Formats: sequence, C-alpha cells, structure tokens
Amino acid sequence: MASLENVSADDLREVLADVEGKKPTQRLMAAINYLEEDDAILADVAGRYGYTGPWLSGWLDRLERLADEPFEQVVYDDHRSGRPSKLTDTAYEQFVQDLTNPPEECGIDARAWSVPLARRYLREEFDVEYCERHVRRLLSQAGPS
Repeated sequence: MASLENVSADDLREVLADVEGKKPTQRLMAAINYLEEDDAILADVAGRYGYTGPWLSGWLDRLERLADEPFEQVVYDDHRSGRPSKLTDTAYEQFVQDLTNPPEECGIDARAWSVPLARRYLREEFDVEYCERHVRRLLSQAGPS
C-alpha cells in the first residue's frame, strides 16, 4: 500500500499554500485526499483528478522527497523543450509575415487563410509537413490574419 512515511497531510497543505499551477495543485490535493481518507484506494482518489492509481502511487513516492528537498524541486516538472521545429526561425517569420496578407498576395486563389490552406502553403513553400492540429497552433501563435 502506497503511503507517505515522512511527509504528513499538514506538510502537504503548507506546500499547497505556496504552489502555483493546476498540475502541482492536483498532485498535492490527490495526495492529501489519499492520506486523510480511511480505506482510500489509489485508483479511486486518482480517478477524481482524471488519473490512474499508478500515477498517484508515483506521485506519493515523489512527494516523499519533500522531507529532504525544497518543494520547488519536487512538485514542479522539469521544463521539456520538445522536438525541434521543422520550420527554421527565418521560415517561421516569413510564414507569419505571409499570413498578415491575403492568400492572393502569396499566389493562392483564396480570400482568407484556413488551416488546410496554410498546411498546403507550408508544404509547398517551405517543404514542411505538419498535421492540421499543429498548423492550427501555428496560426494561433501568429495572431489574427
């Protein structure tokens, strides 16, 4: 049975008062709920937060480090930069600039930019293939066009 041996629910509440962000808050709340509920089942408590029992078990193990480490190192995830962009910085800037103009000015017979149109333009102009979801993200980052 997973538990926190060296960290109490009161310790977790103190950390909770200083923590920022949805995920760290959920993690702490799930751990507090688990510690304070009689006959708590990992899967049931984790399910309230949209996670599984193994997720909560892993977090209880991680939160055990609060006895020896600052909470910032325990409750927050390390930054993950993700995969490098297929589009160079220069190409991205050009794409954003192109989006500020109507598609006709880029030689495309359309009145306004759409996700499928921008996706095709990226493929043809910059030789870069993205899924529609990522193209939608790029359009959103570029701002209104």
